[in-house]
Amino acid sequence: MNRIEFVIATAIILFVAFMLGWFAYWLLHKLTRVNVSDVGELDRLARSLHEAEEAKEEAVTKMCQREAELSNRLTQTEAELQAAMDGLRQSRSEADDLRAYIERTNQGAN
Repeated sequence: MNRIEFVIATAIILFVAFMLGWFAYWLLHKLTRVNVSDVGELDRLARSLHEAEEAKEEAVTKMCQREAELSNRLTQTEAELQAAMDGLRQSRSEADDLRAYIERTNQGAN
């Protein structure tokens, strides 16, 4: 193999390697390319996700407010119950005292 044949063989090998690289790049680009409709779909999904997150945050805020309101009402109701129980206890005590007084008065009269 003389020098000219060696240069031609090397040039052919380099050209084939270049063509294989270019073909691999083209094929990879063709397989991984994103369509315009896919981009539109991704944008729509992103907007939907953002709206869903905002709705979730709003629902959590409303839930926290409602929980605080119900907690306040529960505290007030417990305080009213305690006051009613104290009043009932005092009324029973007064009723027992009055019964005892009436019994003593009735026994003293008899």
